[in-house]
Amino acid sequence: MRRDGPHGNRSRRTGKGRLLLRTALGLLAVAVVALPFTVAWQYDALRRTVAAQAAPPASAGAGADAKAAPAGSAPVVLAYHDIGPDGRSRYTVSLKNFDAQLRALRDAGYRTLSTEEFTDFLRSGRTPGPRTVYLTFDDGTHGLWTHADPVLAKYGMKAAAYLITGQVGTHRPYYLSWAEIERMARSGRWDFQAHTHLSHERAAVDAAGHERSAFTNRLWRADEGRVETSGEYRRRIAADLGRSVRDLVAHDLPRPRLFAYPFSERLDESNLGADDAEALRSLLRKRFAATLTNSAARPLPAGPRAAAAGQVQRLEITRDTTPAGLLRELARWAPVAPKDADRPLSRQAHWETTGDTGPAGPGVLTGDSRPPAGTDYVSADYRPLATADWTHYRLRAGADGLHGTSNSVGITVRAGSEHPVALSVGRNTASLTSGGPQGTGERRTCRLEPSATHRITVSVTPRQVRMSVDGDPCTAVRAGRWRVAEGAGGFSLGVRNDGPGQRWPRFTSLKVE
Repeated sequence: MRRDGPHGNRSRRTGKGRLLLRTALGLLAVAVVALPFTVAWQYDALRRTVAAQAAPPASAGAGADAKAAPAGSAPVVLAYHDIGPDGRSRYTVSLKNFDAQLRALRDAGYRTLSTEEFTDFLRSGRTPGPRTVYLTFDDGTHGLWTHADPVLAKYGMKAAAYLITGQVGTHRPYYLSWAEIERMARSGRWDFQAHTHLSHERAAVDAAGHERSAFTNRLWRADEGRVETSGEYRRRIAADLGRSVRDLVAHDLPRPRLFAYPFSERLDESNLGADDAEALRSLLRKRFAATLTNSAARPLPAGPRAAAAGQVQRLEITRDTTPAGLLRELARWAPVAPKDADRPLSRQAHWETTGDTGPAGPGVLTGDSRPPAGTDYVSADYRPLATADWTHYRLRAGADGLHGTSNSVGITVRAGSEHPVALSVGRNTASLTSGGPQGTGERRTCRLEPSATHRITVSVTPRQVRMSVDGDPCTAVRAGRWRVAEGAGGFSLGVRNDGPGQRWPRFTSLKVE
């Protein structure tokens, strides 16, 4: 048997020491080589979390004509999506154009509102100033931090970002990170509101694969060959809204007070029945002071009528919106008082035709243009956004060209409200028909002295609509038990001609008091 002597033990110890030394040196070398890569990785991770901001562009040239800006008493809500250099999407406004838009607002004397100021206006009805806008940005895209925020800082303005909370920090650099959101909140320029957790997507709603908003539609369950039930839809949406709110609160942000509909799809265009649509509205009312949309079924600019409906319509801004165009749109949205509705029939730009009237437009109402072939009815709304909150006014109109029972002129008051009243005046008779969400269908008529020409007076108050013809009282309808704002609205005119080859009736005069 072999025995190792003292020299053999020493040799083994020396070998182990050399091995340990070589291992340590190898690890040190790896660390030295890896250090730059580790630092680079950490820097890259930080860059992805909080990106560098772009410098705002230098303002140059003359701005938009500030004289065109209205002194509206109610704020207009502007709907943006993204700011940046990407020219592929119409929803991405260039940095240069965004800067010019804010400069035009500033030069015209506009002040931006926070969400708290805006919701206080909806709640109290107290106007926050003669010229105010509420800037909103949907989706929570990365351009809000890198491009929009420096421009807001440049002009001392505020905005609200409506976040898809389940997308925050994903698909970088398209969406914001929570770290960027935290910095934006600390600036005092931004607040953050709800835009769903993960329901801002389009999904199949039937077996054919037609896709619509997942938020406002019951979805197709392909594995079961059916559309989800009402209960399944309501539970899905309730869970999504709850998660959206919790995500914001969990990141030390105030509880959201407003909600923006994904894609601004309307409930009357979804596959929801009346009960499911009302259930969705109830879910939203329980969680938010109001909802925002760019596509309302009726005009709902910020004001008492919108507050009563719990929904506010926004003015959408795209890459093609110029600063001058923005000011013109603000003028169209700004509330106007009845006493300021000067010579409405002579201002065709103030009318919006309804239905397919072709290039003739509202000129058919006055006989200045001919209706399209095959048309038997033409109507137009007078400044529907600017008059949405009218409650007390009187119309005095003259009409001629009334023949037999085949043609007539019409006036709808409280237009766009939940309780409109339609008037019809012909050669021999006149009528008033009231409407509403459930529609009473109440109709009152009166006989007239037969004539091709009549003078019509309509008086509107929150509780009554009265009509007189040729100076004689004709008929009236009283309001039911509803809030004043629910019946607020301006007016529209219409002309009907069912007789082929017969002369069309027309309005010869119109005065608003």
